[in-house]
Amino acid sequence: MRIVVSGASGLIGTSLADALRGDGHEVIRLVRREPTGADQVRWDPAAGHLDPQALSGSDAIVHLSGAGVGDRRWTSKYKATLIDSRVDSTRTIATAAARAEKPPKVLLSASGIDAYGDTGDQEVREDHPFGTGFLADLCRVWEASTAPAEEAGVRVAHLRSGLVMGPSGGLMGRLKPLFKAGLGGRLGSGQQWWPWISLRDEVAAIQFLLTAEDVAGPVNLVGPELVTNAEFTAEFARQVHRPALATVPAFALRLALGDFADNGILSSKRSVPGVLLDSGFTFTDNTLASALRYSLA
Repeated sequence: MRIVVSGASGLIGTSLADALRGDGHEVIRLVRREPTGADQVRWDPAAGHLDPQALSGSDAIVHLSGAGVGDRRWTSKYKATLIDSRVDSTRTIATAAARAEKPPKVLLSASGIDAYGDTGDQEVREDHPFGTGFLADLCRVWEASTAPAEEAGVRVAHLRSGLVMGPSGGLMGRLKPLFKAGLGGRLGSGQQWWPWISLRDEVAAIQFLLTAEDVAGPVNLVGPELVTNAEFTAEFARQVHRPALATVPAFALRLALGDFADNGILSSKRSVPGVLLDSGFTFTDNTLASALRYSLA
């Protein structure tokens, strides 16, 4: 297959591109600078520029671009960046795909499990409606931006990823030093549900969805074992053989992180991978313990 990937230099994109090439696929990376090789195509998502012919004849697009949600404190300016980086890039890709002489068959577009908002203890599958709050609203406009591709007959799946756990970078890059130093601990009450997925299962699920012709719309990319933040913390501590006695109160998280505390860290999402399991996908890491062993190796 010829697969176009945006965000190919990120945590997920790098692993995905390597896995696709390893399976013999051709990977074309979208870059914002001058291309340095035949496997790169320049685009300018902020200006809405992407040559439709660069996508014509491709079998699939995997769109992973977007500013990091937890990279910095949420000011009004950074909230706008979070929205624009997702909506502009998604609309640019979807419009180019729709205008291509030979449109790709499928567009797998990143989204987030935050689409459901805070759902408390309710178990959530993909047919659950959008929730409320900044991140839920962000996911709503983000996913809506694929409309041009859908209207052109491209199969579109929205990758609603949970906390992606891999051997380096991302979430684990932040948590490993803390827990190994014995400074890990529960966040807030710890009773909020934390949907997680190992990086290798995230990549495998994306590969699976490339050819899962009956799957469209939202897909929860989360592991099958449901855990609370307190359970996540306890298992992490067991894996690194360190205590995790600290508790970071909700008010301290709000002071440090602003709105991200309530929207992200303290929000409860008891999400299950309904579509993946119903479609026959098999997880390598069925439990949090397995995902942590892989991530900490």
